[in-house]
Amino acid sequence: MKSVLVLLLAFAFGHALERGRDYEKDKVCSELAMLGKDDFRSLSLIAYSRKFPRSTFEQVSQLVKEVVSLTEECCAEGADPNCYDTRTSELSMKSCQSDAPFPVHPGTSECCTKEGLERKLCMAALSHQPQEFPTYVEPTNDEICEVFRKDPKGFADQFLYEYSSSYGQAPLPLLVAYTKSYLSMVGSCCTSESPTVCFLKERLQMKQLSLLTTMSNRVCSQYAAYGKEKSKLSHLIKLTQKVPTANLENVLPLAEDLTEILSRCCESTSEDCMARELPEHTIKICQNLSKKNSKFEECCQENTPMNIFMCTYFMPAAEPLQLPAIKLPTNKDLCGQSTTQAMDQYTFELSRRTHVPEVFLSKVLEPTLKTLRECCDTQDSVTCFSTQSPQLKRQLTSYIEKGQEMCADYSENTFTEYKKKLAERLSTKTPNASPAELEDMVDKHSDFASKCCSINSPPLYCSSQIDAEMRDILQS
Repeated sequence: MKSVLVLLLAFAFGHALERGRDYEKDKVCSELAMLGKDDFRSLSLIAYSRKFPRSTFEQVSQLVKEVVSLTEECCAEGADPNCYDTRTSELSMKSCQSDAPFPVHPGTSECCTKEGLERKLCMAALSHQPQEFPTYVEPTNDEICEVFRKDPKGFADQFLYEYSSSYGQAPLPLLVAYTKSYLSMVGSCCTSESPTVCFLKERLQMKQLSLLTTMSNRVCSQYAAYGKEKSKLSHLIKLTQKVPTANLENVLPLAEDLTEILSRCCESTSEDCMARELPEHTIKICQNLSKKNSKFEECCQENTPMNIFMCTYFMPAAEPLQLPAIKLPTNKDLCGQSTTQAMDQYTFELSRRTHVPEVFLSKVLEPTLKTLRECCDTQDSVTCFSTQSPQLKRQLTSYIEKGQEMCADYSENTFTEYKKKLAERLSTKTPNASPAELEDMVDKHSDFASKCCSINSPPLYCSSQIDAEMRDILQS
């Protein structure tokens, strides 16, 4: 399995079917020969579902059909030497047609203004943003077996598409391993004399792989959205808010360690990168924080590393510490050799004092600190700091207050209680609103809170929603 998976991964990551170069053709042909048509096709379905998660099953299937067809034709013995280049050129041209049956991407039209290899490379680079809200819902055992018995291949294709498009930010080795295990389970249990018992047993055996896949998707999705530097900032904020009594020396190494793991593993071709690295990270979490916080101590009693990681990941923010207000970093702090240290220290101090979700703090902290750092490059950095700092401080304070208003009461109450308190606040704020208007406002604000007021809120979605909510607050 491992040698096959290495080839299989090389296909998915180095796969520029539109490039038309000899080495690409040779590599793809060797993969087809090694894997066989069925596994090659399954991998293509996983890879393109992952790459274009907002496309329909039909669009992805049509692209896979074209890719497998051209690969088979051009890798056949005695095929025209120009076959691969010709067919991939035809594929890129077909993608530019207004009625093309392939995945839709807003960047396609720009690629279509280019010619030759440049167009092919442009097409190959297209992908959709991460799917931050997985849409896959597993059917019941009876539903699974009913569909599987009617059409095993159709069931497998639909599952590969739905699961891979929903959890496409998980490292490809995990997606391949999990989907292969899942389909093997379905094949065994739907032909078993006792399907219910079989499913129960198989799911228990697959539990850790399932957890690793879904949790990897979560953390890698954020990493893809934020990038390396902002990911470190985000992890530092979250850890500090969970354990505000800890020292910077306790939480910063953990934030840096997780960020490095994600930079290595999220796009790794290694079969066991996440499986090896995340357990090592949980050991460091427990060493650094279990004695600083009773909830972390409880998490560290879980029986597997993945359960420990999941427990600490979903841990809510603690009550912030009541400490004197902190000042923004100064010219001396940011313009010397300890710039990063000063920014980390400020992020830590602000986070332990502030009761607002990470997506809010990350969104405002990054531009605030960036503006101050830019003062260091001006001719008179001292004057720049003295001018910018008061204004930035006012903006930062106002932003945090608005964020606290937007998420008020959410983390402290059940969702039903939260909606009740929200309705009371909104009816006081907008006394002239009709019952229907009030209900619409409650639904809109509560939907926002349910997605963006927790500690692990999705950054891409919430960034745009925060902007919209902020405008509503300013206009009201």
